Amino acid sequence: MEDNFAIQLFEGKKVRIVRDEEQEKHYFSVVDIVQVLTDSVDAKQYIKRLRARDPELNLKWGTICTPVEMRAFDGKQRKVQAADLQGIFRIIQSIPSKKAEPFKLYSH
Repeated sequence: MEDNFAIQLFEGKKVRIVRDEEQEKHYFSVVDIVQVLTDSVDAKQYIKRLRARDPELNLKWGTICTPVEMRAFDGKQRKVQAADLQGIFRIIQSIPSKKAEPFKLYSH
């Protein structure tokens, strides 16, 4: 998937995206999306609290998110939690952010 890797900007912040040609889907880094929408200092901790606040999301987390190999911002390849567009929209539903609607428009 390395050839299908991209970093796109949303409101000046980086979002890592990988295209899976086999499944014909784009996968977005969940931590990048949460960072963009929340401006959280620690997006990983925000995700933990998000999952604790939303039991239904937490229950389906393993179905919504999948480990996908992406290039980290330090240039190394790592598996990160990623979700397709449908999964990202489900996660966005649980984030109280004014940026959610603009992100939905951006991702299409």
